[in-house]
Amino acid sequence: MKNGKILVGITHGDVNGVGYEVILKLFGEPAMLELCIPIIYGSPKVATYHRKAMDLGTNFVTVQKADEAVDGKLNLVDCLPEEVKIDFGQASAESGKAALAALERAMSDYKEGLFDVLVTAPINKAAIQGEGFHFPGHTEYIQERVGGGREALMILMNETLRVALVTTHLPIREVAQAITKEAVMRKARIFYEALRKDFNVANPRIAVLALNPHAGDGGLLGTEEKEVIAPAIQELEKEGVFCFGPYAADGFFGNRTYEYFDGVLAMYHDQGLAPFKALAMSDGVNYTAGLPIVRTSPDHGTAYDIAGQGKADEASLRQAVYTAIDVFRNRQRYDEAYARPLRKQYHERRDDSDKLKLNAPEE
Repeated sequence: MKNGKILVGITHGDVNGVGYEVILKLFGEPAMLELCIPIIYGSPKVATYHRKAMDLGTNFVTVQKADEAVDGKLNLVDCLPEEVKIDFGQASAESGKAALAALERAMSDYKEGLFDVLVTAPINKAAIQGEGFHFPGHTEYIQERVGGGREALMILMNETLRVALVTTHLPIREVAQAITKEAVMRKARIFYEALRKDFNVANPRIAVLALNPHAGDGGLLGTEEKEVIAPAIQELEKEGVFCFGPYAADGFFGNRTYEYFDGVLAMYHDQGLAPFKALAMSDGVNYTAGLPIVRTSPDHGTAYDIAGQGKADEASLRQAVYTAIDVFRNRQRYDEAYARPLRKQYHERRDDSDKLKLNAPEE
C-alpha cells in the first residue's frame, strides 16, 4: 500500500481487443484514482494509439518501475521494448507476445512486493500460446508462477451470485473422467475457505451441481452423482464444510435456488458460466481463489467484434477492481482477527465455584 491506498496492478491483455479501452474509460473517472493507485503493465505507445483512436481524454504517466507509481495518477510501466502493430479485432502472434510481456513483468513485480492486487485485461488464449505460455488461460499460468504450490479455483461472481468450477478449461469429452471424489472435495474446501476469508461469510453454504441431466435420474442418465458427487458431499459435511446437493443445473438456476446459498460449485466450465453470464454479464467478475495473490478480471473476452469502436462497457472492469480491493481488505481483517486467538475458556465440572478457568490453546 502507498499513502493508505491499495496498489492495483493491471495487465493490458490483448492489444487488439478492448483492454485499453475499458482501462482508459474506467480511470478517466477521478473517483477511481481516489480509491486506489492503478499501475498498468503495457506500452505507452499502444495506450496512446488506443486513446487517439477512440478519442478518450484519459491521461497517464509512464514510470520505470511500479514502486515509482504516483498517487492520483494512472501509472503505466513500459513492458514492450519494441513497437507493436495494432490491428483491431484480429488475433496475432504479435499481440500474444505483447500480452505475455505484460504478464511476465507483472509476475516479477508481484514477487518483489511492488503492488498489492492484480487485475488482468482479457487475452486471446490461442494467440498467447508459445514459449513462456503453454496454459489454457490466466488461472493456470498464475497458479504456476506465483501459486507457491497451492491450487487455484476459478470463481465467477457478482454481488448476488458466486459460481466456482471443479474443472475449468477442459474439452467436454474429458470432463467426466476429471470429476472424481477427490477433485470435488479439493475444490469445495478451497471454495469454503475463500468464502470465509476472502468474502467474509462466517458459515458458508455451498450448493453442488450434478454432472448429468436430471442429476443422473437415479442412475439412468449417469452414475457420477451416486458414486462420486454425493459421497464427496457426505465426507465434506463430516469436516464441517456445509455442502448440499447434487442439484440438477437447469432447475437449480431456473428456479433461482442459488439465492439460498453463498456459493455454487459447478462441475464444468459452461455448466456454471453459461447461466452466470446470462444473469450477470454486465457486472460479472472472474476471481482466482486459493492463491496468495489476489487476482481478478472482467467477465468478458477480448471482444474483437467491437474493438476500436468505443463501444466497450467498463462496468465489469470496475467491479473487478472493486472486488480485488475488497478481497485484499477482507484478508487483512481475517488475518488480524486470527493472528492471536483467545485461549479457550471453560468451567471445570468438578469446580463448584463460578470462577472462570483458562486453558492454554491447543497446539
